[in-house]
Amino acid sequence: MASFLWTLCLSALFLASGVISAPPKRPIDVPFGRNYVPTWAFDHIKYFNGGSEIQLVLDKYTGTGFQSKGSYLFGHFSMHIKMVPGDSAGTVTAFYLSSQNSEHDEIDFEFLGNRTGQPYILQTNVYTGGKGDKEQRIYLWFDPTKEFHTYSVLWNMYQIVFLVDDVPIRVFKNSKDLGVRFPFNQPMKIYSSLWNADDWATRGGLEKTDWSKAPFIASYKGFHVDGCEVSVNAKFCETQGKRWWDQKAFQDLDAYQYRRLRWVRQKYTIYNYCNDRARFPTPSPECKRDRDI
Repeated sequence: MASFLWTLCLSALFLASGVISAPPKRPIDVPFGRNYVPTWAFDHIKYFNGGSEIQLVLDKYTGTGFQSKGSYLFGHFSMHIKMVPGDSAGTVTAFYLSSQNSEHDEIDFEFLGNRTGQPYILQTNVYTGGKGDKEQRIYLWFDPTKEFHTYSVLWNMYQIVFLVDDVPIRVFKNSKDLGVRFPFNQPMKIYSSLWNADDWATRGGLEKTDWSKAPFIASYKGFHVDGCEVSVNAKFCETQGKRWWDQKAFQDLDAYQYRRLRWVRQKYTIYNYCNDRARFPTPSPECKRDRDI
């Protein structure tokens, strides 16, 4: 969850009250096979350290990907990822949650590759009822190819929070009071993939994948899942209101987290659909809350 200090404070609070436990510490050595299975191009996934670390491989023939074994309604999901190093233009490394039908809900991290020396771009998006068009893009404040960094989603009935190393980079609030749909009744699986998208990924498709640099490799570990696992037909979680992510402390960001979010917004955000009048002359209703951040 959002900062280590926040977790420690909540641990003390919840243990003292006896109401509920704080978010559990996330182990970094969770084996891939505990929660995930490959989905395509199985031979392009390489396993290390007993399966606690994997690599996804993209070459001119194919990329690859994996998905969670279970489907979830709400929870906290994270992955430690080291992005494709060097010239990664045209490639996309994706980590996202998605439901299964045509009017699907989806919560996206997409890491857009770069020409050597240019910064990676992290694009986030939210789909509700099969409709997206809610992109935000940021530069990261570190080189994501040098070390593993943690990318997380907190999803409950009140908000979706995107976090990078426990720093909130985006919040999508439940704005049903404004007539905006929110993902709440479609279970989602967790997915990740490495694939070629040089028709759009780098400078709008101007920079093409240089296959002489292949294979492209993204590394993963820390396959953390802490969610309410349900059947694909579930409309609610039977433990709704009883899990740590439902509690009041996680229904909004605290003051420190909002300061961190504003820091990201002011220094690193390069695109926000709420400000794009060419695409959206009339902003979507939830943008009012986005402007209040």
